Amino acid sequence: MDVIYSINGPVVTVKNSKSFAMLEMVYVGNLRLIGEVIMLSQQQTTIQVYEDTAGLAVGEPVTGSGGPLCALLGPGIISNIFDGIERPLKALNEKSGAFLDRGVSCDNLDTERLWDVKILVGAGDSVSEGQIFAQTPENEGIMHKSMIPPGISGKVISAAGDGSYNILTPLITVEDKKGIKHEIALAQKWPIKYTRPSSERLSACEPLVTGQRVIDTLFPIAKGGAAAVPGSFGTGKTMVQHQIAKWSDADIIVYIGCGERGNEMTQVLEEFSELRDPKTGRALTERTVMIANTSNMPVAAREASIYTGVTLAEYYRDMGYHVAIMADSTSRWAEALREISGRLEEMPAEEGFPSYLPSRLSKFYERAGYVQTLSGKKGSVTIIGAVSPQGGDFSEPVTQNTKRFIRCFWALDRELAYSRHYPAINWITSYTEYFDELREWYGQNVCADFESVRSRIIGILLEENRLMEIVKLIGEDVLPEDQKLIIVTAKAIRQGFLQQNAMHDTDTYVPLEKQYDMMKLILDLYDKAMSLVKQGIPLSRISQTGVFDAVMRVKFEIKNDELEKFGSLTQELSAKLENLEESYR
Repeated sequence: MDVIYSINGPVVTVKNSKSFAMLEMVYVGNLRLIGEVIMLSQQQTTIQVYEDTAGLAVGEPVTGSGGPLCALLGPGIISNIFDGIERPLKALNEKSGAFLDRGVSCDNLDTERLWDVKILVGAGDSVSEGQIFAQTPENEGIMHKSMIPPGISGKVISAAGDGSYNILTPLITVEDKKGIKHEIALAQKWPIKYTRPSSERLSACEPLVTGQRVIDTLFPIAKGGAAAVPGSFGTGKTMVQHQIAKWSDADIIVYIGCGERGNEMTQVLEEFSELRDPKTGRALTERTVMIANTSNMPVAAREASIYTGVTLAEYYRDMGYHVAIMADSTSRWAEALREISGRLEEMPAEEGFPSYLPSRLSKFYERAGYVQTLSGKKGSVTIIGAVSPQGGDFSEPVTQNTKRFIRCFWALDRELAYSRHYPAINWITSYTEYFDELREWYGQNVCADFESVRSRIIGILLEENRLMEIVKLIGEDVLPEDQKLIIVTAKAIRQGFLQQNAMHDTDTYVPLEKQYDMMKLILDLYDKAMSLVKQGIPLSRISQTGVFDAVMRVKFEIKNDELEKFGSLTQELSAKLENLEESYR
């Protein structure tokens, strides 16, 4: 019998054993704590335990499971709340109360609940891996599509009829080319450390529309893309992710609370249960999966929580859904890697992080993608990871290595946040590499000149940033009138366009059409004002007309379904400037 030889926090070793395989899930101690083999040698097996090891003793048994750590995939995932290794917290609470006992076990999904199932194949049909063989309404908004597991294809030799079944009841039997028979139920297992296969990886050519102007217009992310939201404490990382979770056009949201404070996760759970899904009017939780692994939970489970979340996302992607993952935060996940690496006495790299930190980050972010599934459908997994650099230092290893594997960088600024400018995304240090692929989509679905309008807005902001360096040295009064106009216009862009009020009914979400109309209004007035400035009319007189103040109020005064008002407003403001011009002739 294999027994514990040593215990070092979450790291347990077994001497002289040949019973285990790499990445095999094992049960540790008399309480059968869940662990995973992370290192093997002829002399020693090293295991990281995903539960608290306090009270564990040398000599207690270690038992293998015969397979890797897997997620159970089937109906019942949506609206559920799991811990880092996909144990449902509601079921655990019923068993052990609010303070979870160690070693408590329960089914990952409800195995007794009966689901209304429509069978899509019959005896004699040929099926292939990834093909949808049954449909189950998971709730009013999500149709769960059960698929033939990867690696199985052949002929259906028996099939159940439509009816009510639990997730473990075999519904069809498939005989493959070798004559092996496979019984397939609604649920299937998949190792969380392995990417689920797809037919083809497609180019990211459609944006994830979030309704947040600074994101959709200046720094868009494509469906199937990867983005990082770095920022120090209090800059609004969680708020940005909440807004995207609520308003983005993703079909399903997977929210991973990795190492965050317990009160923050409680707030997320309470808010999401109260929020209404703008698409359906029902509770937002009906298209949300939550994975809660708070800072007081075992540190080793943080690593697993990231992989569990992306595995669940890939499963729904394979049904043809667009899934968005909110990982909050990958810095806490990296800290867990650092702690376990220290327990293993590995040689540390920069700031004590293990040398394999970049490869682990890439392994996570590379699982994002827009794909053609094995069943021929199109689906995507979009990953948005929050990063919490200490002191807001973006040069630290987690932020720098994350930038290597993402193409969208929303840098949160402490000064913007403290001045109550939300989202506090800094338009100078942020960037996106997706716009080239999305240019055609914006031209076809918003307006043909969207790119040029966006470029001009960015140009004014960059020019303001350059001019403010001069203003800091010698003051604004010495600038010529045309440069003063750039500063005034940039202020209108910052406060009237980039700044957004998440608590305002009209401003919390803005469709792309209104975003374009707002930019066009600003640029039309800028061009008209520049014409007046070149005629010698002082900028102070132009400002007195109130046109720039009116621009900053547009986001509140014109509702999302009243876009026709932009035409009359543009005419009204232009008339004020024309009257000013007439008075100077």
